[in-house]
Amino acid sequence: MSQKLKMAEYAQLEPYQFRQLCRDAKHTSHTSGACEKYAQANLIVLPKEYANDFINLCLRNPVPCPLLCQTPVGDPFTVDDSRYLQKGFDLRTDFPSYNIYENGELRLTKTDVMDEWSSNHIGFLIGCSHSFEHELCENGLIPRHLTLGRGVPVYKTTKNLDPAGVFINCTYVVSMRPYKPEDVPKVRKITSRFRKTHGEPIDWGYDGAERLGIPDLKRPDFGGQPVIHDNEIPVFWGCGVTPQLVVMQQKEKIRGPVISHTTGAMLTLDITSEHIKRLG
Repeated sequence: MSQKLKMAEYAQLEPYQFRQLCRDAKHTSHTSGACEKYAQANLIVLPKEYANDFINLCLRNPVPCPLLCQTPVGDPFTVDDSRYLQKGFDLRTDFPSYNIYENGELRLTKTDVMDEWSSNHIGFLIGCSHSFEHELCENGLIPRHLTLGRGVPVYKTTKNLDPAGVFINCTYVVSMRPYKPEDVPKVRKITSRFRKTHGEPIDWGYDGAERLGIPDLKRPDFGGQPVIHDNEIPVFWGCGVTPQLVVMQQKEKIRGPVISHTTGAMLTLDITSEHIKRLG
């Protein structure tokens, strides 16, 4: 079965059913379109001594890093806001795949982090723009990557984050979806309601790509290969891969392993996109 057909089937699953597929390593790739009426989340897992600095980074930069909830130290089975996840989840296994970083370098990619998640780790869930894609689809604004059955294109930028603690000299990561210029106002209006999952675009157009410091739209840093038609322009949103780039930019300043999701491979949450939209 093609990836596109699989995702059409996965769109109708309940979140706990899709998480079980990931836990069993039966789904290990991107999650665009999965559990289509439910929100999704990014992951970053840090040694506890960096937790307060990271929380402050999120508070100062809510567009690329909209913090939803966090775990207690060493506990991947609990989050501090039960609106997002019901009991029975395991953040070590319920994402499709994970990256493990050390000293800012990607060391390993795995389908679970049972061995890496330690008693010193705190996990953070960050809102994901997959959460507003169903509403875009319902308004006739289907993101291109969904029609192609691939992950959303993601780019590093030169746009600076406001610093917090150890996290200094950090920059945004953005996702990109192409639209016709005349559709951008409607796209902005729809996605602006989803402040917990990055909100409205931060820029658009080819001049927007230049302002963001993206040198070549044909070469995304993460995610799927873009397809932009001649009558379309790129539209850019803050992206939850930003914390991963932040970790890479700090290099040896962060001691100990850091865990994240792989780009596009999210956790399906138990909160609907409609509900998360109302949280403001």
